[in-house]
Amino acid sequence: MFYLGIDQHARQLTISLRDENGDVMEARQVSTQPEKVNAFFTNLTRQRLREGEEFVAVLEVCGFNDWLIEMLRNYRCHKVILIQPEGRSKRKTDRRDAAALSELLWVNRGRLLEGKPVRGLRQVDITSKTDREDRRLTTLRKQAGQARARLVNAIKQMLRRHNLQWDMPTKIFPTQKAIVWLKKLALPKMDRMEMDYLLGDLERIDQRIAELQEVLVERCNAREEATLLTSMPGVSHFTATALACRVGDVKRFPRSHSLANYWGLTPGCRNSGESHQRLGSITKAGSSLARWLLAQMTHKVLRKDAQLKAWFKRIKRRRGSGIARVAVMRKLATIIWHMLSSGMTYAECRQQSMKSSQTEPLGNRNNKASTRAKERVT
Repeated sequence: MFYLGIDQHARQLTISLRDENGDVMEARQVSTQPEKVNAFFTNLTRQRLREGEEFVAVLEVCGFNDWLIEMLRNYRCHKVILIQPEGRSKRKTDRRDAAALSELLWVNRGRLLEGKPVRGLRQVDITSKTDREDRRLTTLRKQAGQARARLVNAIKQMLRRHNLQWDMPTKIFPTQKAIVWLKKLALPKMDRMEMDYLLGDLERIDQRIAELQEVLVERCNAREEATLLTSMPGVSHFTATALACRVGDVKRFPRSHSLANYWGLTPGCRNSGESHQRLGSITKAGSSLARWLLAQMTHKVLRKDAQLKAWFKRIKRRRGSGIARVAVMRKLATIIWHMLSSGMTYAECRQQSMKSSQTEPLGNRNNKASTRAKERVT
């Protein structure tokens, strides 16, 4: 077995290859031009690897890992390990980085090959092709919505500049009636030109959103996890698909709060020689889109779920509205974990939760409450 560390850049790869004893067998740079990088891995498999022998590769996550990961799998790569890059060093070169990656892989080869965690090393899950496509699709849908909002705000700003917002035929915008009125509105020459450009861009972005929505509905209905998430209050095909593809395989999260931690909804902690916990604000790690969607869902869920709304009000009285809403977001993340793990709808999960809380003996609930109080003190 050989161990390959790769420092990837747009135009070149810096590699460091080690054998089973940890000795560096080869260290060089390879161009990312298709013919050159394919020639390198072809020579590697023919000259270095014996028949039936494989190698393991480690590389740091970046925005263009996909093509390299697919290529490595075609050249007898047993496993590709993707990790988060470390902090900036005072003495940093590509060769040092590649050598450090290969040494890290060789030293921890046992645990990494078995899929076990390594302390101080943040491994990144390699998503499936379907998840990658859904993530890109939902990102495009969010960007289209943001572009539409900017166009609407620009049109409203132009109307305010001429104090014409009072003459709009409808209270809300955009509507078909309001757009027809804007096309006929008398404006100065430069403003008329700008308005025509804005209305044309708005029409094109609406068409793009409609096309993306059709694809989202199709992919959401074809995905069991996303269909299950649509049972939550206020969850559209876009929200369900975006959350499902950012969870991936739910089995990689051993507990419900692991998913909340993955999305950065748990408080940071900095304890050292103290007798009490020092918790800070939420870490905001992971997907910012997932947190944004959970924040949007909170408004809908609090209107539909009376039990969750009462819990929200209790926290709001003690800690304020902001912290209470983040608590609801974290609660929704745990509910999503239970839904995907058990295959139950939102209503079934909430009903089971209510039954378990009602059937639990009062003594056990008091003991849990006192245990939580002791944990907060200690």
